[in-house]
Amino acid sequence: MKIQNNRFEEILKGFSQKNILVIGDLLMDAYFWGKTERISPEAPVPIVEVHRTNFNPGGAGNVALNLSKLGSKVSVLGLIGSDANGVTLTDLLKKKKLIFLKSYN
Repeated sequence: MKIQNNRFEEILKGFSQKNILVIGDLLMDAYFWGKTERISPEAPVPIVEVHRTNFNPGGAGNVALNLSKLGSKVSVLGLIGSDANGVTLTDLLKKKKLIFLKSYN
């Protein structure tokens, strides 16, 4: 099925008029950027010298972030742990201006 360009644009514009609740697993995605020059002698895995780390909402948090970038007002409902990653995830959700219920398991 092929969608016409004008219909696609109409759908995209409609997101700004929507209030959406995303319910699901709130995860934290971590990305490690670095350089590898050798393989571990104990297992066939690369040894990485990490230069930079990025964190982003994952799971339902990523869905909520994508919807907000389309212009929707997004609320998120899920559990966030009380560990360091949970605190960082909470801060990321606030920074991205997503409305959420703060909950620790």
